[in-house]
Amino acid sequence: MVGRSESSVRKYWRLADEMNPPGVGSRDMEAEYIRRFHRYDPKGNQNYWVVSQKFVLSFLKIERLTLLSLTVWSLVRRFDQPQRYKPFVSRCMMQGDFAVGCLREVNIKSGLPATTSTERLEQLDDNERILSIKIVGGDHKLQNYSSVLTAHPEIIDGRPWTLVIESFIVDVPEGNTRDDTCFFVESLIKCNIKSLAAISESLAVQDLTETIDI
Repeated sequence: MVGRSESSVRKYWRLADEMNPPGVGSRDMEAEYIRRFHRYDPKGNQNYWVVSQKFVLSFLKIERLTLLSLTVWSLVRRFDQPQRYKPFVSRCMMQGDFAVGCLREVNIKSGLPATTSTERLEQLDDNERILSIKIVGGDHKLQNYSSVLTAHPEIIDGRPWTLVIESFIVDVPEGNTRDDTCFFVESLIKCNIKSLAAISESLAVQDLTETIDI
């Protein structure tokens, strides 16, 4: 983020697994969200995984929960602008109107084993806050890749959290193991979610400051 160091951003938000030991928090609701929104039917050499992260803006009061959750979703839902929070995306070009079924051509920054990815919007639900995409082309090894991302507001120990769950299913490339494939994609997703948390915090702080100024 321009003008702000990572350390200054992270004083406000934390990932749940950095704050609490395993088993602490709303695991029952998390399991319910996964059951409802993140189900797949793997075929052949496909495997699927679920990446779940929570983050909190610790200075926000409970009444600001809606603000945080809406801010997160306002970034996630922009299928046409993934570069707003995904650090490895340099540019996105849309093909067709912004609607379910449309395509985007994503340019990938150097450092990853790919330069482009063509992706289709499979689902966009603003009520349940669900975004689903499918990769349909590109110079990479992620064949038959589909993902679902959901965002859920929560109150844990009197503090507002946003639970972000992203799941994916993909073919295991020839010459790679299941663990190799999982590690690579999971690392990208966690990097995206950390960036999403930091940028959401910045936007929420800006909105809160503007409200106070008024």
